[in-house]
Amino acid sequence: MKARMLAGLVVLGLGVVPMTAQASPDPNLHIDSVTLNKTAVAVSGLNTAAVTVTVVGRFGTGAPTDTTPVLVNLERTGGSGQRYLISTSLPRNTTTGTWSGPLYVPSLANGTFKVTGVIHGPYFPGSGDMTDPTPYAGPSLAVTGTHIPRISASVIPKVVPFGAPYSIKWAVTDSQTGRSYGSRLRVELGNDNICAEYMGPGYSNLTDTNGIVTKTYRAADAEFLNCLLLPGNPTANGGLGVFVARPGVVTATPSKTSATVGTIVPVNGVVQGAPQACKVYLQRLYGATQWKTVSPAGRIRAYSGKFTLNAQPAYRGLIPYRVYFPRCYNFQAGVSKVFYIRGL
Repeated sequence: MKARMLAGLVVLGLGVVPMTAQASPDPNLHIDSVTLNKTAVAVSGLNTAAVTVTVVGRFGTGAPTDTTPVLVNLERTGGSGQRYLISTSLPRNTTTGTWSGPLYVPSLANGTFKVTGVIHGPYFPGSGDMTDPTPYAGPSLAVTGTHIPRISASVIPKVVPFGAPYSIKWAVTDSQTGRSYGSRLRVELGNDNICAEYMGPGYSNLTDTNGIVTKTYRAADAEFLNCLLLPGNPTANGGLGVFVARPGVVTATPSKTSATVGTIVPVNGVVQGAPQACKVYLQRLYGATQWKTVSPAGRIRAYSGKFTLNAQPAYRGLIPYRVYFPRCYNFQAGVSKVFYIRGL
């Protein structure tokens, strides 16, 4: 989950990951009905409200000995916030042939949801045969969430140099009061895939009673998403992800230091950190202080960060150039050192 791969998102909210693998539903799973024992719940703060989900259907032959569990998807139909709710892994009652178990609803789910599908379990990232949920238009659930947690992050330093460690000060507070919940909270401080995939019950970090926890990260971690996740079952009950800000470090060198007026001179360079698909611009100095773009934008190549621009001396004499990199994704704007091409 490198920063340059997520279309400019510097900070994003994290919630339940939908159970979908861009594949076809499992043809062995047949659903007759899905019911909820409640049509509405109220939930406050970091608590969850339990709703019993019951599924009638069969998996494979439906033999009584088949104990394959299932999970139920709900998708938001009203309000804003996390898009999905997912039930726990529902065990099969081999006597009745039904699946039943709890769906734990967090306050962050404030709004309305509707059952949209069922998938066979158990649930963990990369599990099963990667089929999509079997569609099922089921009942709706109204959620009234109050004292919803708010997660914030402060990166130290604000712009993280390449090759340097950094820290993030995370805070979990009550969005309704602006204060902490008054107790130490167990959270997961993750990086990279942990931020997108449920990693089990190992929420090993504790905030202080003010809801604050600070973590120091390795320099290599800055290449990926950092996150705080709130514990949930089977997935996180929400969270926050942060890409740290990076400096715009540009180097550029002309292939020739002199050329006949009108001749094209390739200028090769690198943007450190390789912000894929971002653009760079060749600029020429006009007068004493005004820099103007003098060639079409060049694209930064993936992984290497390299680019090529074309200079074309417009007059005889020593001509100052530079390469300008505008802010892109989580990379700050930057310019190369000034270089010169003599027009002949």
